[in-house]
Amino acid sequence: MADESRFSEHEDITELLNTYERIKNGKGVGFLSEESFERIIDHFDDQDAITKAMEAAELGIAQFPFSSSLMVKKADLLIASRHYKKALLMLDKAEILDKNDIDIYILRTDAYLALDLQEKAVELLEEAVNRFEGEERIELLFELADVYDDYEAFEKIFDCLKWILEYDPTNEEALYKICFWTDFTGRNEESIRLHLKIIEEYPYSDLAWFNLAAAYQGLKLFEKAIDAYQYAIAINEKFDYAYRNMADALMRLHRYKEAIDQLEKVIELSRPEDLIYQAIGYCYEKIRNHAQARFYYRKASHLNPDNARLYVKVAGTYMKELKYAQAIKYLEMALRIKRLDPEFNLTMGECHVKLGHHKEAVHHFLAVVQSKPRSIKGWEALIRTLFLSQQHAEAERQVELARSRLGNRPILEFYRAAILLALGKNKEGFEALEATLERYPKQLKSFLNLYPSSVKHPQVVELILRFKRRRRI
Repeated sequence: MADESRFSEHEDITELLNTYERIKNGKGVGFLSEESFERIIDHFDDQDAITKAMEAAELGIAQFPFSSSLMVKKADLLIASRHYKKALLMLDKAEILDKNDIDIYILRTDAYLALDLQEKAVELLEEAVNRFEGEERIELLFELADVYDDYEAFEKIFDCLKWILEYDPTNEEALYKICFWTDFTGRNEESIRLHLKIIEEYPYSDLAWFNLAAAYQGLKLFEKAIDAYQYAIAINEKFDYAYRNMADALMRLHRYKEAIDQLEKVIELSRPEDLIYQAIGYCYEKIRNHAQARFYYRKASHLNPDNARLYVKVAGTYMKELKYAQAIKYLEMALRIKRLDPEFNLTMGECHVKLGHHKEAVHHFLAVVQSKPRSIKGWEALIRTLFLSQQHAEAERQVELARSRLGNRPILEFYRAAILLALGKNKEGFEALEATLERYPKQLKSFLNLYPSSVKHPQVVELILRFKRRRRI
């Protein structure tokens, strides 16, 4: 039946085109109605034959000089051809004949925007919105929202969508869009009031429940958000974004096992995503099930093998189990993708330190300080490792380089004192330690952690005790 209908339509347009060609070329007698010209214009337009469509529009207007609809068709073609000012003149003529054609306002808006006249477009649509009712008003409000978006008047986009939903509470397009703009503008309280009102009238609107939940979530009211998401899911059990967002709310409340259940539901309902597997891995890591966390991080890495951070996450689970050799294998994968990443190199260096591979650790810590010379973490790790591996002279050189870059940071001053004492430069070392204790007495722990055997020096013990007594006083 559908095939017969399409054949009939094709036969009909073929007949119209034949008549049109005869009229255009002045061959024989024929007549085309206003509607027939519209169909011919649309046919050429659909085929991207703009020049032919324009010829048809002009011939149609010549035969029906008071047809506003044909003028609107021509204006649309002029806009497509980037003749915006000519299109506006044509729309002015059409408006004189029919002020109630909504396409006149939409096309005029397109022309104004193309001419970078956003203010005129806004003024036109704001006036038109009050002139129309029903579906036409809603269409104009969506158009106005798009103009506000182009104009970066984001608060007004929310206002337009709110107005649409007050007029038509079940409008799906508005319900979808307002969720994003609520989050973007932070107008969560208004969204809550709006959607509670919608739910009162339409209690089975899953989108309204979802938007209500998202607004609660935006205010960090996670328990209320979870309740609302559960209503959305009860209405639409295949609402995968409700499961996603509910999992996020549960994670915020540290309810990781429940979050895993929701994320697994997402996997059932939609295509596998690395972000979902990563979130499940995170939840398992939080409940200290490192084997399962690894399993899901690996699944995520299979879907997104270029994401170096996923390999670092796998390495992190091994590090928590003190399996540093296995962690290094995954860190090597990450560093093959991002060789100079300071965070990855720092983590790799720490693994090598744990295994007593000081030379390898120093190599990675040097990479950190070269890529982030203003970060204390890299310098602290490098100097500490050099010190622990008895490379005191190199540690002294690096601590001076760090001080030149970062200034007199407390940890660097304590490390310098420790290095001087380890090198046998006792006088300089005691003076440095005393001066640093004078300024930063609460951070003595960093000195003792680096150089615990320093307490074998009677002068060090005496110095520490003196400062402790002074603090008691």
